[in-house]
Amino acid sequence: MPSVLPDGEPMPEDGALPASALLGSEARPLGFYLHVPYCATRCGYCDFNTYTATELRGSGGVLASRDNYAATLTDEVRLARKVLGDDPRPVRTVFVGGGTPTLLAADDLVRMLGAVRDEFGLADDAEITTEANPESVDPAYLAALREGGFNRISFGMQSARQHVLKVLDRTHTPGRPEACVAEARAAGFEHVNLDLIYGTPGESDDDWRASLDAAIGAGPDHVSAYALIVEEGTRLARRIRRGEVPMTDDDVHADRYLIADSALADAGFHWYEVSNWATSEAGRCLHNELYWRGADWWGAGPGAHSHVGGVRWWNVKHPGAYAAALAEGRSPGAGREVLSEEDRRVERVLLELRLRDGCELSLLKPAGLAAAERAVRDGLLEAAPYGEGRAVLTLRGRLLADAVVRDLVD
Repeated sequence: MPSVLPDGEPMPEDGALPASALLGSEARPLGFYLHVPYCATRCGYCDFNTYTATELRGSGGVLASRDNYAATLTDEVRLARKVLGDDPRPVRTVFVGGGTPTLLAADDLVRMLGAVRDEFGLADDAEITTEANPESVDPAYLAALREGGFNRISFGMQSARQHVLKVLDRTHTPGRPEACVAEARAAGFEHVNLDLIYGTPGESDDDWRASLDAAIGAGPDHVSAYALIVEEGTRLARRIRRGEVPMTDDDVHADRYLIADSALADAGFHWYEVSNWATSEAGRCLHNELYWRGADWWGAGPGAHSHVGGVRWWNVKHPGAYAAALAEGRSPGAGREVLSEEDRRVERVLLELRLRDGCELSLLKPAGLAAAERAVRDGLLEAAPYGEGRAVLTLRGRLLADAVVRDLVD
């Protein structure tokens, strides 16, 4: 089942934020994440807050139905307008994720986007993204999304090999994600991403190379490649524990990352975050950059997380409970935390170090500065940016990014 929400202080019923959260907000970009919690089936590796029809049957009634979900989420967007008050910022990014957003009708996704536009306005160059399962869209659906204002789409490809997809419990057929890229381009999408996963049990180096070749050949301008993380409580974790499939070790993950970085670089992609590559600056995912740079975003939907001005909060997880709260005029927030200055400093190091331009050395304390100096000597941080006051990961440093971050924030 989906992972557990964090602990925190209670969320006010009206969703009000401390006055400090909006101080200086005009200088920070604002984004919206819209969560669609529905999936046709649950992938074996997934612990996201998603639900199949079977899991919802009898546990939320009409309130949990995807048929009226767009109307329910629109209520939260209106709540956001009340909470943020006269905030003059137009929304810079909207990202619809899940789950499988494209299980909803295209008109529903356009309606959700319309609520953000109506309540807040969109920047002239706003990035509007939806995730999509390759089997849940067709040319007409994609054309409806593009006509409705979406200009970026992210397809979950994961692998080009059938036996790898089977281990992941992915339902699409090899070749379908590549076809979706062509269909999205024909519909007028300016930016297209393919998501890949490496390190699946039973995947070989040749399997991974084939997946990269297929993804690159499809012609997206963005590729995300993530190491498989086996989360406790998932079906894949149980299969590994029973010895049905082997666990991939860290050395294999490192080798696969190097293969990916080399193949993508040769094809004209440039890394801008440890797990993300784009063919141009315009092809980067601006919405994710808002997260990595600590900007403001409102996460609407069951289990969605938000952050505004150093205040982080999260919604109740179940679609029925989420809808019930909004129907009663209450915030669906389950809890929140107000980050201290030290919390925010640590988060900046954790997130910004993953970016191509790294983080400022001025964010580090004396022990972190000493660790950064050692990391340069060890080939984990680039020497030239270090001399200019920034910590920037080398290729080897990217392989050991978590360890480097721990040293810098200790």
